[in-house]
Amino acid sequence: MKILNTYTPLGELDEKQRAAVLSESKRLLILAGAGSGKTKTLLQKLVYLINDKNVRPTNILAITFTKNAANEMIDRLIISADKSGKYEGILSDKTLTVREKESYRISFTKEFPWIGRLTIRTFHSFCYYLLKTFGVHVFDNKFRILNEQKIQDEQFSSISAPEKEVDIMKKILIEACQDRYYLLDLKRYILDYIIDKIHLKDLDKHKIYPNGKYYTTLKGDKVKSKSERDIADWLYRHNIQYRYELDVYFKEFHCKPDFYIPEANLYLEHVSDKSFPIKQKEEQFESAGKLYVKIFEEQANDSVLFNRAMERIVKGRLSENYMPEFAVTFEEEFKSYHDNINDFVGLLLRVNNMIKVENLSYEDILRKGSSDPHERISAFYKLAISLLKKYEEYCKFKSYLDFNDMIIKAVELLNTQPEIKEKISATYKYVLVDEFQDVNNLQVELINNILTDETQLFCVGDDWQSIYGFRGSEVDYIINFEKYFERPEIITLNQNYRSTDFIVEASNEVIRHNKFQVAKQISASRTSDKKINIFAADSEEEELEYFINEVQQLLTRYNNEDILV
Repeated sequence: MKILNTYTPLGELDEKQRAAVLSESKRLLILAGAGSGKTKTLLQKLVYLINDKNVRPTNILAITFTKNAANEMIDRLIISADKSGKYEGILSDKTLTVREKESYRISFTKEFPWIGRLTIRTFHSFCYYLLKTFGVHVFDNKFRILNEQKIQDEQFSSISAPEKEVDIMKKILIEACQDRYYLLDLKRYILDYIIDKIHLKDLDKHKIYPNGKYYTTLKGDKVKSKSERDIADWLYRHNIQYRYELDVYFKEFHCKPDFYIPEANLYLEHVSDKSFPIKQKEEQFESAGKLYVKIFEEQANDSVLFNRAMERIVKGRLSENYMPEFAVTFEEEFKSYHDNINDFVGLLLRVNNMIKVENLSYEDILRKGSSDPHERISAFYKLAISLLKKYEEYCKFKSYLDFNDMIIKAVELLNTQPEIKEKISATYKYVLVDEFQDVNNLQVELINNILTDETQLFCVGDDWQSIYGFRGSEVDYIINFEKYFERPEIITLNQNYRSTDFIVEASNEVIRHNKFQVAKQISASRTSDKKINIFAADSEEEELEYFINEVQQLLTRYNNEDILV
């Protein structure tokens, strides 16, 4: 039988790898350091289940994060089964395209049917299967997939949405900006926190703004204080023209009062404890018969007092032709800030993904965010939540799902349809999860919905290599595995077969300072007399020049694919 040809002797494994393969534990975590043979161990576990435990391939589910990782699993299984070595030669043939290699992969999988009967999928591919097969109970199963990146998996590319997430969100944002108050609040946020970054305490403002004008007004002027910014914005919002720091000449001296308002023929000065003495200035204005009015910092810091003062000082002195309302448009207000708008849209999408991963409601986020003591955070959520709700409604109307939505809907399906959940759990009696350090709340909830007391869960990962925190991964699931899964067995693979001793020892020393880790000492199986070389450049240009010289020297002895930059 061909299936016997896939067997790899356990003698090729080290003691801990062998223990992982032979373990009967229902909840098993393999903490696999870099280069410790984690994929080899996972695949030999899979083969051992089939050959030695007589498990049907259809009862095994192997889940990973990327299509490339899933393909690598399949490739290594085919190589182990193909004693001719032909398939390994195909993979190493650099003249073949990715599509051609995929065609060979499908062909060889048919040659070894047991491989084809395994379920080796990414989280999203598995959820797609669940929704397309059973999902009519919770969603339109003719949905389309939203994704900003080029979809590598052809399974998804054929059903990709005609719109991109960023384009949808920007369209909703522009619609929201038809409300002039929302538009100006958005502009205020972008100017303060994306352009001027006034929330960064360590920002060297004197270096970036040598004239001391740190704040940008809605009109686009640079001013020296937050209170001056608020005065300028109040005038702009009320369609009142002004000049900032207009030169005024008197007989004895000249000065630059903060604001001149032509329609009221009024000079307006903001006064704080940092202001220079203004008594002489007041006398000169009075002597010249010019109207000079002060607004104090205490008034500027209280929105009620501030608005009353500005109404009293300015509005009563305007002509009868004054028109407080004026048309503002998205294109006009943001004509110089398109990149910053893109940054804001990107932030909205990232926050939306985090909300989904954490399974939070928009109402809870708005309530907590609006009361946050940090103005930057409260201002963001007041602007964001209404957009995120409209985005969700739009996608639901269009039957669009992003990758997080697919997991959410798959979990909903299993939670609300017990007969489907029972069918899936009965089918997959062995669940193997690769790169477990990168799982998030949604993915763990999906796994738990598949498991029963009799299911064997075999997780492989390295907490030292957790890289997806920015999109919601939760490293605590691997660090405190026993908190989430009852009576687990944990095996550590601590022998590095890839790197030399200097590299491994250096990585041990660096990671030792990480508080969020499982303490382990990784050892190298290879030694070398080549130490790590550290080059500290004084500039980007010097750094670039160093890399170019090093690569040119290496290319005299190595091929392109041997060099990683």
